[in-house]
Amino acid sequence: MSTSHKYPKRGSFKPSHNRPVLNKNKQFGERFSSPSNVPMREKDRVTSHIPESGETVRIIPLGGVEEVGRNMTAIEYKNDIFVIDAGFSFKDESAPGVDYILPNTKYLEERKHKIRAVLITHGHLDHIGALPYVMPLIGNPPIYTRLLTAVMIKKRQEEFPQLPPLDIRVVEKNQTVSLGERTINFFSVTHTIPDAMGIIIQTPLGNIVHTGDLKLEHNDGVASPGEEREFGIFKDMDVLCLLSDSTNVEKPGFSIPEHLVIKNIGDIVANTKGRLILGAFSSQLERLVKVIEIAASLNKKVVVEGRSMKTNIDIIEQLGMLNVGRGVMISTEEMGNYPPDRLVILATGAQGDEYGALMRAANKTHRNLKIVKGDVIILSSSIIPGNERGVQKLKDLLSKQGAKIIHYQTSDVHSSGHANRDEMAWFHRKIHPRFFIPIHGYHYMLTVHGELAQSLGLPKENVFIPDNGSIIEIHPNGTGTIIKEKAPGAKVTVDGTSVSDIQEVVIKDRQALAEDGMFVIVAVVDSKTGLLKKSPDIISRGFVYLKESQELLRFARTIIKKTIEEVTTKKAAHQIDVDHLKQTVTDTIGRFLLQKTAKRPVVIPVILSV
Repeated sequence: MSTSHKYPKRGSFKPSHNRPVLNKNKQFGERFSSPSNVPMREKDRVTSHIPESGETVRIIPLGGVEEVGRNMTAIEYKNDIFVIDAGFSFKDESAPGVDYILPNTKYLEERKHKIRAVLITHGHLDHIGALPYVMPLIGNPPIYTRLLTAVMIKKRQEEFPQLPPLDIRVVEKNQTVSLGERTINFFSVTHTIPDAMGIIIQTPLGNIVHTGDLKLEHNDGVASPGEEREFGIFKDMDVLCLLSDSTNVEKPGFSIPEHLVIKNIGDIVANTKGRLILGAFSSQLERLVKVIEIAASLNKKVVVEGRSMKTNIDIIEQLGMLNVGRGVMISTEEMGNYPPDRLVILATGAQGDEYGALMRAANKTHRNLKIVKGDVIILSSSIIPGNERGVQKLKDLLSKQGAKIIHYQTSDVHSSGHANRDEMAWFHRKIHPRFFIPIHGYHYMLTVHGELAQSLGLPKENVFIPDNGSIIEIHPNGTGTIIKEKAPGAKVTVDGTSVSDIQEVVIKDRQALAEDGMFVIVAVVDSKTGLLKKSPDIISRGFVYLKESQELLRFARTIIKKTIEEVTTKKAAHQIDVDHLKQTVTDTIGRFLLQKTAKRPVVIPVILSV
């Protein structure tokens, strides 16, 4: 059993992908219990031995290292803690049945009286997705962020009506705010979503700079005037430590600039003779806005399909960031009123997500969007690792229906929002920190980023490659170290209607069920004689097909009968240790099935005494 953690239950929660939601628990919408009402397991009391930070600057990645996603970092100096980002990541093969994975906030919960603010760099879910779960636990401190991000956070919070309102404070780039005893500055960065920002936290030892996710806007490797102007603020700044995005640092050179991607997509929109469908992430708002504006300039109509994409486009329209006339956007029901060459469709599902709009159209299950011969489909996103098979299936289904597919491997129709190696080198030279901590990436990515920093002149001892929960301390004497104590870094999961520190045994059972199935034994024992009343019943799911495994079942029944009766016939019914008996049957049958089939199904004995 997993031990429930102290997070709020969701209200009428709708995930940001397009999967249908089943309200499986009538407790949805209830106000969650106060954290003090939920007992902690002894092993959860792991931060009490961590000393106070004293005069040092303490930096703690609580998520977003060892992985891509669930970004959260704590910056601590004396009586002030600042939390940067609070994102989640989607499930992976290591956590079957899990919906989302959250940062572990136990360190912050024990020190929530010191938390002055949560600072959010931008509006992607791997930076804001965990806010509804963690904010009540850390005292619901004020949130500082840019306008678009603030609106996206508020929109997501509507899915949790049982929670207290958030205190969201909108800041502008280059604005300065005082929080606790510290001063915070913000600066703009280029990413795939508007209003992305970096953060500067001033301390007596020097400034801590956190860039968030970023890339460089450039022309053939020459930074744009806007980038030169924005990062010119660091020219004479004393930067104690830099924390920066490592997602694409292993890729050499410079990434494709976004303006080139827009030009290429614009040319396709202008020259396509039939209907154009653009499959993209709903979070690629800058690109989606540009495509809508291009379509409007060509007198084409735009259809938006996919719940998350519709939500994000609505937000952009409400904020006045989309400058097109009212008649440009139409519904799928109105598509039949226009010739195909006047239609541009923006759709979710480019990653092969079975519930995405594009995948449902490819599967012929979408109510209004049907793929027809002559459609031109742009897949304007790179393939997320693990989605290769789903994307290949999507391409196959689309091509079978006569669509022409254009993707990033055949044309420059996508650019990542994360800087390549030479772009990151440009940022390092501009910021010129004394210490460096790579974040936002797997360990190998962090290592490569650390090597880049060293190649640019940073001493090896001033570069720290962290794990989740690592505590990096920078001392007044100009030295730094990763201390031996760690903050809790274990994964916290959203699993159906519960949020918990899911136990390793639960995950192992799920993996075993997925790989080898289950083998259920139902045995009825005579309480007077200790003998079985009849041959044991056996139920198998995902293990073997019973009708074709009669010899295996016959041997299994014989072993089950012998194992049970060796125990039950020697003792009175009230003296039988049922738990021990079940474990004995499980072990004996498990060994037998492994020997005969080379598989390890989950063995579940049900023993009844009558």
